[in-house]
Amino acid sequence: MRKLTCIICPNGCALLAEQTDDGILVSGNRCPRGEEFAVSELTHPMRTIAGTVRTIFPEMPVAPVRVSAEIPKERIFDVMRQINAAVIETHMSRGDVVIADVLGLGVDVIVTGDVK
Repeated sequence: MRKLTCIICPNGCALLAEQTDDGILVSGNRCPRGEEFAVSELTHPMRTIAGTVRTIFPEMPVAPVRVSAEIPKERIFDVMRQINAAVIETHMSRGDVVIADVLGLGVDVIVTGDVK
């Protein structure tokens, strides 16, 4: 049995998830999304991450970035190493791709603010 707190909506339901012969049994959820979250957490947890990337611009030495979609939880530190190694050398607008298809995950690292 595993205790989880659902992060899908503001309710923050306290979930209990248990692997049984028939599948994963979830209790404590107030909506179906809580059950989906618990099953996902036990089978293939995903996360979204944000951080900053260095730039060459003295007036803005770092720029905020995030991944364009969720990534596997076990790849967070690998993606963060790529983000930490990147340097923005051109002006960019919010949504522009800083790292395309990071680590072959099918997810881009995008800038979340203008870099001018």
